[in-house]
Amino acid sequence: MGKHQTAIDDLALLGLMQLVSPALPIGAFAWSQGLESAFELGWVKDEKQLGHWLEGVLEDGLTRCELPLLLRLKNAWAYEDADAILNWNASLLANRETNELSDEDMRLGAALVRLLNSLNLMPKEGLMPEEPAYLTVFAWAAHLRNVPTRQTVLGFAWAWLENQLAVACKAMPLGHTAAQRLTEQLRPQLVDAVDLALNRQDKELGPVLPGLALGSAHHETQYSRLFRS
Repeated sequence: MGKHQTAIDDLALLGLMQLVSPALPIGAFAWSQGLESAFELGWVKDEKQLGHWLEGVLEDGLTRCELPLLLRLKNAWAYEDADAILNWNASLLANRETNELSDEDMRLGAALVRLLNSLNLMPKEGLMPEEPAYLTVFAWAAHLRNVPTRQTVLGFAWAWLENQLAVACKAMPLGHTAAQRLTEQLRPQLVDAVDLALNRQDKELGPVLPGLALGSAHHETQYSRLFRS
């Protein structure tokens, strides 16, 4: 491998790390993706139950929705296929079953657009949907940074896990050592989830998370809460 290619690969890795960093100023820390309501309703009470919850969301949610759609969106950006970008963006938003989950997607997407615009990193005019979901903009940024597809999907899954454990540390509360135990437990499952997601057919797409949807709906009227979802 030449020095030039090594530099390209290093920059791609750094670009991915920038995208998945909790320091990215898009406000992801304000959302729990239904997890806070699971605590409030008593569905998740301890470290073991949290592990089961996250495993379920990963298997029945991310591998059927976000991760395979990220693959498709990244490919669409590579070919500058405006119709495919628009269609997959619409499919993603259609799978958000509550107002909170939809609002999260739209607000994070808009925040990332503002950030990329300030850095002069937006795509050609007409390619970005008028109301882009977060995943759609994430896919563009990963494409722009030359991040390989598998690493893009794995990085997104990692960011999801890290955010969920940060939520648990604030709201459960979950100790940081326990959070690291869960990270160690779930790391191999993230890899398996990526393998599964990359091989999903279009007919297999769509999350199967009725509990999360019900919890999120409850959260919209929850009296006291730390997070916006």
